[in-house]
Amino acid sequence: MTVWIVLLLLLAVLSPLTWLIPSRRQKGSMEVRLQARRLGLSMQLAEQHWPHWQQPEPPQRCGQYYVPRRRSSVDIWSYWQASPGVWVNQWREPCSDARVVARLAELPADAFKVDAGAQLLSVYWGERGGEGALEKVHAVLKALA
Repeated sequence: MTVWIVLLLLLAVLSPLTWLIPSRRQKGSMEVRLQARRLGLSMQLAEQHWPHWQQPEPPQRCGQYYVPRRRSSVDIWSYWQASPGVWVNQWREPCSDARVVARLAELPADAFKVDAGAQLLSVYWGERGGEGALEKVHAVLKALA
């Protein structure tokens, strides 16, 4: 009987440690982030305020993968993926630059936003699809930077 009591107490003490083990999704995200670092991409978890019209609403915090832009790049723009393959600006007007549209079409379906600033080109991505989807994100970032 005392063996069972000791075993139950030991299980009660060790059971919270299982919460520290990462889930399959977390392990997949960690692998994608490590591979992104090997490819030369920078990454951070960014908090975003998404447009009210974007349905379904993306997560509040998602991965922002970015590369520095060339000094000759002066165009500044942002496009959101309204539905898979449909990229629109903040006024819901479709992207009119053929070169950018062709590259944005290569992004995975869970890429929420592409943002070109004066210094950085960023993709806000849900990190699904593993390393195959990361390769697509990397190719688009390198082509548009």
